[in-house]
Amino acid sequence: MSEPIRPPLTDIALTAQALKNSGGAERYTRDVIAGLHRMGVRPTLFAREIDRALPEAAWVDAQPLNVRWAPRKLRNLAFDWRLAQRLKRRRPACVFSINHSTHADVALCGGTHPGSLEAAGRAARRSDRWQIELERRVYTHALSIVAHSQLMSRELQRFYGVPAERIDVIYPPVDTERFRPLSDDARAAVRRHFHLPEDRVIFVFSSTSHERKGYPLLEAFFSQTTLPVCLAVAGRPVPRTGETIRYVGYCHEIEKLFAAADFTVVASAYEPFGLVGVESVMCGTPLVIADNVGSAETVKGAAKIEFSRQEAGSFERAIHAALERVRQGGARIADPLASLVYDPSVDAHVAALYERFRR
Repeated sequence: MSEPIRPPLTDIALTAQALKNSGGAERYTRDVIAGLHRMGVRPTLFAREIDRALPEAAWVDAQPLNVRWAPRKLRNLAFDWRLAQRLKRRRPACVFSINHSTHADVALCGGTHPGSLEAAGRAARRSDRWQIELERRVYTHALSIVAHSQLMSRELQRFYGVPAERIDVIYPPVDTERFRPLSDDARAAVRRHFHLPEDRVIFVFSSTSHERKGYPLLEAFFSQTTLPVCLAVAGRPVPRTGETIRYVGYCHEIEKLFAAADFTVVASAYEPFGLVGVESVMCGTPLVIADNVGSAETVKGAAKIEFSRQEAGSFERAIHAALERVRQGGARIADPLASLVYDPSVDAHVAALYERFRR
Protein backbone atom coordinates (compact mmCIF):
# COMPACT_ATOMS: atom_id res chain seq x y z
CA MET A 1 0.00 0.00 0.00
CA SER A 2 1.51 3.34 -1.07
CA GLU A 3 1.97 6.22 1.35
CA PRO A 4 -0.65 8.98 1.23
CA ILE A 5 0.47 12.10 -0.63
CA ARG A 6 1.29 14.78 1.90
CA PRO A 7 0.71 18.48 1.10
CA PRO A 8 3.74 20.76 0.80
CA LEU A 9 5.02 22.27 4.04
CA THR A 10 5.75 25.97 3.72
CA ASP A 11 5.25 27.23 7.29
CA ILE A 12 8.82 26.67 8.51
CA ALA A 13 10.88 28.69 10.99
CA LEU A 14 14.65 28.58 11.48
CA THR A 15 16.50 29.72 14.59
CA ALA A 16 20.16 30.69 14.28
CA GLN A 17 22.91 32.72 15.89
CA ALA A 18 23.24 35.05 12.93
CA LEU A 19 22.66 35.57 9.24
CA LYS A 20 25.95 37.08 8.15
CA ASN A 21 28.91 36.52 5.86
CA SER A 22 30.97 34.13 7.93
CA GLY A 23 31.88 30.46 8.17
CA GLY A 24 30.63 27.62 10.34
CA ALA A 25 27.04 27.87 11.52
CA GLU A 26 26.52 31.18 9.69
CA ARG A 27 27.52 29.63 6.36
CA TYR A 28 25.24 26.68 7.08
CA THR A 29 22.31 29.01 7.84
CA ARG A 30 22.78 30.74 4.50
CA ASP A 31 22.94 27.39 2.70
CA VAL A 32 19.69 26.15 4.27
CA ILE A 33 17.90 29.40 3.40
CA ALA A 34 19.18 29.28 -0.18
CA GLY A 35 18.14 25.65 -0.58
CA LEU A 36 14.63 26.36 0.74
CA HIS A 37 14.41 29.40 -1.56
CA ARG A 38 15.12 27.21 -4.59
CA MET A 39 12.31 24.91 -3.38
CA GLY A 40 9.93 27.87 -3.26
CA VAL A 41 9.80 28.00 0.55
CA ARG A 42 10.16 31.30 2.42
CA PRO A 43 10.92 30.49 6.09
CA THR A 44 10.77 32.72 9.11
CA LEU A 45 14.22 33.36 10.57
CA PHE A 46 14.76 34.11 14.26
CA ALA A 47 18.38 35.20 14.84
CA ARG A 48 20.46 37.44 17.07
CA GLU A 49 21.88 39.31 14.11
CA ILE A 50 20.66 39.66 10.51
CA ASP A 51 22.70 41.33 7.79
CA ARG A 52 20.02 42.66 5.47
CA ALA A 53 22.58 43.35 2.74
CA LEU A 54 22.90 39.60 2.10
CA PRO A 55 20.69 38.10 -0.64
CA GLU A 56 19.40 35.46 1.79
CA ALA A 57 17.87 38.19 3.96
CA ALA A 58 15.34 38.85 1.18
CA TRP A 59 14.38 35.17 1.12
CA VAL A 60 13.18 35.00 4.75
CA ASP A 61 10.72 36.67 7.07
CA ALA A 62 13.45 38.18 9.24
CA GLN A 63 12.77 38.28 12.98
CA PRO A 64 15.84 39.60 14.83
CA LEU A 65 16.02 38.86 18.57
CA ASN A 66 18.40 41.24 20.30
CA VAL A 67 20.11 39.69 23.35
CA ARG A 68 23.14 41.99 23.58
CA TRP A 69 21.77 43.25 26.89
CA ALA A 70 22.50 39.87 28.49
CA PRO A 71 25.94 38.81 29.83
CA ARG A 72 27.84 36.98 27.07
CA LYS A 73 27.68 33.55 28.73
CA LEU A 74 23.94 33.86 29.27
CA ARG A 75 23.00 34.95 25.75
CA ASN A 76 22.01 31.46 24.60
CA LEU A 77 19.52 31.29 27.46
CA ALA A 78 18.36 34.86 26.79
CA PHE A 79 17.77 34.02 23.13
CA ASP A 80 15.68 31.00 24.07
CA TRP A 81 13.60 33.14 26.43
CA ARG A 82 13.04 35.84 23.78
CA LEU A 83 12.10 33.19 21.24
CA ALA A 84 9.48 31.75 23.60
CA GLN A 85 7.84 35.17 23.87
CA ARG A 86 7.80 35.59 20.08
CA LEU A 87 6.37 32.10 19.45
CA LYS A 88 3.44 32.87 21.76
CA ARG A 89 2.20 35.26 19.08
CA ARG A 90 2.29 32.60 16.35
CA ARG A 91 3.76 29.13 16.26
CA PRO A 92 4.94 27.92 12.80
CA ALA A 93 4.17 24.37 11.75
CA CYS A 94 7.84 23.35 12.14
CA VAL A 95 10.71 25.05 13.98
CA PHE A 96 14.24 23.96 13.02
CA SER A 97 16.96 25.13 15.42
CA ILE A 98 20.43 25.62 13.99
CA ASN A 99 21.49 27.13 17.29
CA HIS A 100 20.22 25.72 20.58
CA SER A 101 16.51 26.23 21.16
CA THR A 102 14.29 24.28 23.51
CA HIS A 103 11.31 25.23 21.31
CA ALA A 104 12.52 23.29 18.26
CA ASP A 105 10.54 20.54 16.59
CA VAL A 106 13.72 19.52 14.76
CA ALA A 107 17.07 20.33 16.39
CA LEU A 108 20.50 20.32 14.77
CA CYS A 109 23.43 18.68 16.53
CA GLY A 110 26.72 19.86 15.08
CA GLY A 111 28.65 19.14 18.28
CA THR A 112 28.12 18.47 21.97
CA HIS A 113 29.59 20.42 24.86
CA PRO A 114 30.42 17.30 26.92
CA GLY A 115 32.25 15.84 23.92
CA SER A 116 34.28 19.01 23.53
CA LEU A 117 35.20 19.06 27.23
CA GLU A 118 36.13 15.39 27.17
CA ALA A 119 38.42 15.83 24.17
CA ALA A 120 40.09 18.83 25.81
CA GLY A 121 40.49 16.97 29.13
CA ARG A 122 38.89 19.92 30.91
CA ALA A 123 36.51 19.84 33.88
CA ALA A 124 33.17 21.62 33.50
CA ARG A 125 32.93 25.14 34.92
CA ARG A 126 29.67 26.81 35.91
CA SER A 127 29.14 28.30 32.44
CA ASP A 128 29.81 24.85 30.92
CA ARG A 129 27.13 23.36 33.13
CA TRP A 130 24.68 26.02 31.92
CA GLN A 131 25.44 25.08 28.32
CA ILE A 132 25.17 21.35 29.00
CA GLU A 133 21.81 21.79 30.69
CA LEU A 134 20.55 23.86 27.76
CA GLU A 135 21.67 21.14 25.32
CA ARG A 136 19.98 18.50 27.47
CA ARG A 137 16.68 20.40 27.32
CA VAL A 138 16.98 20.97 23.55
CA TYR A 139 17.62 17.32 22.74
CA THR A 140 14.99 16.07 25.23
CA HIS A 141 12.21 18.30 23.88
CA ALA A 142 12.84 18.07 20.13
CA LEU A 143 10.73 15.58 18.21
CA SER A 144 13.63 14.82 15.90
CA ILE A 145 17.36 15.56 15.94
CA VAL A 146 19.53 16.00 12.85
CA ALA A 147 23.11 14.91 13.63
CA HIS A 148 25.87 15.96 11.27
CA SER A 149 27.76 12.68 11.73
CA GLN A 150 27.47 9.21 13.23
CA LEU A 151 29.98 10.49 15.79
CA MET A 152 27.42 13.07 16.91
CA SER A 153 24.67 10.45 16.98
CA ARG A 154 26.77 8.36 19.35
CA GLU A 155 27.50 11.37 21.57
CA LEU A 156 23.79 12.27 21.76
CA GLN A 157 23.05 8.75 22.92
CA ARG A 158 25.98 8.58 25.35
CA PHE A 159 25.81 12.02 26.97
CA TYR A 160 22.10 12.78 26.80
CA GLY A 161 20.40 9.39 26.52
CA VAL A 162 18.65 10.27 23.24
CA PRO A 163 17.10 7.17 21.67
CA ALA A 164 18.70 6.27 18.34
CA GLU A 165 15.30 6.26 16.59
CA ARG A 166 14.93 10.01 17.25
CA ILE A 167 18.21 10.81 15.49
CA ASP A 168 18.68 11.25 11.73
CA VAL A 169 22.26 11.52 10.45
CA ILE A 170 22.36 14.01 7.56
CA TYR A 171 25.88 15.01 6.59
CA PRO A 172 26.40 18.77 6.02
CA PRO A 173 26.75 20.30 2.55
CA VAL A 174 29.58 22.05 0.76
CA ASP A 175 29.62 24.42 -2.20
CA THR A 176 30.19 21.91 -5.00
CA GLU A 177 30.62 24.69 -7.56
CA ARG A 178 33.39 26.36 -5.57
CA PHE A 179 35.29 23.25 -4.46
CA ARG A 180 36.43 21.39 -7.58
CA PRO A 181 39.70 20.11 -9.07
CA LEU A 182 42.12 22.30 -11.03
CA SER A 183 44.17 21.42 -14.07
CA ASP A 184 47.84 20.51 -13.61
CA ASP A 185 48.91 23.91 -14.96
CA ALA A 186 46.54 25.75 -12.63
CA ARG A 187 47.77 23.72 -9.65
CA ALA A 188 51.37 24.61 -10.47
CA ALA A 189 50.45 28.29 -10.76
CA VAL A 190 48.84 28.26 -7.31
CA ARG A 191 51.95 26.67 -5.81
CA ARG A 192 54.11 29.40 -7.36
CA HIS A 193 51.73 32.06 -6.08
CA PHE A 194 52.15 30.81 -2.50
CA HIS A 195 55.91 30.25 -2.96
CA LEU A 196 55.61 26.55 -2.14
CA PRO A 197 58.63 24.37 -2.93
CA GLU A 198 58.44 22.31 -6.10
CA ASP A 199 60.63 19.50 -4.78
CA ARG A 200 58.52 18.63 -1.73
CA VAL A 201 55.17 16.94 -1.14
CA ILE A 202 52.75 19.64 0.02
CA PHE A 203 50.37 19.07 2.92
CA VAL A 204 47.79 21.81 3.61
CA PHE A 205 46.54 22.64 7.10
CA SER A 206 43.75 25.22 7.40
CA SER A 207 42.88 26.55 10.86
CA THR A 208 42.03 29.58 12.97
CA SER A 209 42.07 27.54 16.19
CA HIS A 210 45.40 25.73 16.11
CA GLU A 211 45.26 24.04 19.50
CA ARG A 212 41.88 22.40 18.88
CA LYS A 213 42.70 21.64 15.25
CA GLY A 214 45.79 19.67 16.22
CA TYR A 215 48.63 21.94 15.10
CA PRO A 216 50.94 21.00 18.02
CA LEU A 217 51.00 17.42 16.69
CA LEU A 218 51.84 18.63 13.18
CA GLU A 219 54.48 21.11 14.32
CA ALA A 220 56.23 18.46 16.41
CA PHE A 221 56.56 16.26 13.32
CA PHE A 222 57.15 18.70 10.47
CA SER A 223 59.64 20.88 12.36
CA GLN A 224 61.91 17.85 12.95
CA THR A 225 61.47 15.69 9.86
CA THR A 226 64.07 15.25 7.14
CA LEU A 227 61.51 13.89 4.67
CA PRO A 228 60.88 15.86 1.43
CA VAL A 229 57.64 17.38 2.73
CA CYS A 230 56.23 20.83 3.45
CA LEU A 231 53.27 21.83 5.62
CA ALA A 232 51.45 24.87 4.20
CA VAL A 233 49.52 26.53 7.03
CA ALA A 234 46.55 28.75 6.10
CA GLY A 235 44.69 30.84 8.66
CA ARG A 236 46.12 32.00 11.96
CA PRO A 237 49.90 32.61 11.98
CA VAL A 238 52.27 30.05 13.45
CA PRO A 239 55.26 30.91 15.69
CA ARG A 240 58.00 29.27 13.60
CA THR A 241 58.41 28.53 9.91
CA GLY A 242 61.16 27.00 7.76
CA GLU A 243 61.72 24.65 4.84
CA THR A 244 59.18 22.16 6.12
CA ILE A 245 56.59 24.60 7.52
CA ARG A 246 55.36 27.56 5.46
CA TYR A 247 52.73 30.10 6.48
CA VAL A 248 50.58 31.25 3.54
CA GLY A 249 48.33 33.70 5.43
CA TYR A 250 44.55 33.97 5.53
CA CYS A 251 43.47 32.40 2.27
CA HIS A 252 40.24 33.80 0.82
CA GLU A 253 40.30 31.23 -1.99
CA ILE A 254 41.11 28.20 0.12
CA GLU A 255 39.66 25.96 -2.57
CA LYS A 256 42.62 26.77 -4.83
CA LEU A 257 45.10 25.87 -2.10
CA PHE A 258 43.28 22.58 -1.43
CA ALA A 259 43.33 21.73 -5.14
CA ALA A 260 47.04 22.61 -5.49
CA ALA A 261 48.20 20.52 -2.52
CA ASP A 262 49.12 16.85 -2.56
CA PHE A 263 47.24 16.15 0.69
CA THR A 264 45.14 18.01 3.24
CA VAL A 265 45.78 17.25 6.91
CA VAL A 266 42.85 17.12 9.36
CA ALA A 267 44.17 16.40 12.85
CA SER A 268 41.65 17.92 15.26
CA ALA A 269 41.42 16.83 18.86
CA TYR A 270 37.63 17.30 18.63
CA GLU A 271 35.86 17.67 15.29
CA PRO A 272 32.14 16.80 15.13
CA PHE A 273 32.34 16.86 11.34
CA GLY A 274 35.07 19.00 9.71
CA LEU A 275 33.93 20.30 6.32
CA VAL A 276 37.57 20.79 5.32
CA GLY A 277 37.75 17.04 4.70
CA VAL A 278 34.91 16.98 2.18
CA GLU A 279 35.99 20.29 0.60
CA SER A 280 39.47 18.89 -0.03
CA VAL A 281 38.13 15.67 -1.55
CA MET A 282 35.87 17.70 -3.86
CA CYS A 283 39.04 19.51 -5.03
CA GLY A 284 40.59 16.16 -5.93
CA THR A 285 43.00 16.18 -2.99
CA PRO A 286 43.11 13.21 -0.58
CA LEU A 287 43.29 13.45 3.19
CA VAL A 288 45.58 12.50 6.01
CA ILE A 289 42.86 12.52 8.65
CA ALA A 290 42.50 11.59 12.31
CA ASP A 291 40.06 8.73 12.88
CA ASN A 292 38.18 10.76 15.52
CA VAL A 293 37.11 13.39 12.96
CA GLY A 294 33.45 13.18 11.94
CA SER A 295 33.99 13.68 8.20
CA ALA A 296 36.38 10.70 8.06
CA GLU A 297 33.31 8.46 8.05
CA THR A 298 32.09 10.05 4.80
CA VAL A 299 35.28 9.51 2.77
CA LYS A 300 35.96 6.20 1.05
CA GLY A 301 38.93 4.21 -0.18
CA ALA A 302 42.14 5.85 -1.36
CA ALA A 303 40.73 9.34 -0.78
CA LYS A 304 41.92 9.16 2.84
CA ILE A 305 44.78 7.88 4.93
CA GLU A 306 43.63 7.59 8.54
CA PHE A 307 45.73 7.84 11.66
CA SER A 308 45.06 7.72 15.41
CA ARG A 309 45.91 10.63 17.68
CA GLN A 310 46.05 8.12 20.53
CA GLU A 311 48.63 5.81 18.98
CA ALA A 312 52.32 6.74 19.04
CA GLY A 313 53.85 6.77 15.57
CA SER A 314 50.51 6.58 13.78
CA PHE A 315 50.76 10.07 12.24
CA GLU A 316 54.33 9.46 11.03
CA ARG A 317 53.25 6.22 9.36
CA ALA A 318 50.39 8.06 7.64
CA ILE A 319 52.82 10.64 6.22
CA HIS A 320 55.09 7.88 4.93
CA ALA A 321 52.08 6.21 3.29
CA ALA A 322 51.18 9.54 1.66
CA LEU A 323 54.72 9.96 0.32
CA GLU A 324 54.66 6.46 -1.14
CA ARG A 325 51.38 7.19 -2.87
CA VAL A 326 52.84 10.34 -4.47
CA ARG A 327 55.92 8.41 -5.62
CA GLN A 328 53.67 5.85 -7.30
CA GLY A 329 51.73 8.64 -9.04
CA GLY A 330 48.35 7.73 -7.59
CA ALA A 331 47.66 10.49 -5.08
CA ARG A 332 45.05 12.55 -6.97
CA ILE A 333 41.33 11.71 -6.70
CA ALA A 334 39.96 11.06 -10.19
CA ASP A 335 36.26 11.06 -9.22
CA PRO A 336 35.60 13.13 -6.07
CA LEU A 337 31.89 12.30 -5.75
CA ALA A 338 32.62 8.57 -5.97
CA SER A 339 34.96 8.98 -2.99
CA LEU A 340 32.14 10.19 -0.71
CA VAL A 341 29.31 8.20 0.85
CA TYR A 342 26.78 11.00 0.26
CA ASP A 343 25.79 13.76 -2.14
CA PRO A 344 27.40 16.89 -0.60
CA SER A 345 25.36 19.43 -2.57
CA VAL A 346 23.29 22.02 -0.72
CA ASP A 347 20.09 21.07 -2.53
CA ALA A 348 20.42 17.38 -1.63
CA HIS A 349 21.01 18.30 2.01
CA VAL A 350 18.06 20.69 2.21
CA ALA A 351 15.77 18.17 0.48
CA ALA A 352 16.67 15.65 3.19
CA LEU A 353 16.01 18.25 5.88
CA TYR A 354 12.66 19.14 4.31
CA GLU A 355 11.51 15.53 4.55
CA ARG A 356 12.29 15.59 8.29
CA PHE A 357 10.34 18.85 8.64
CA ARG A 358 7.30 17.31 6.95
CA ARG A 359 7.53 14.22 9.11
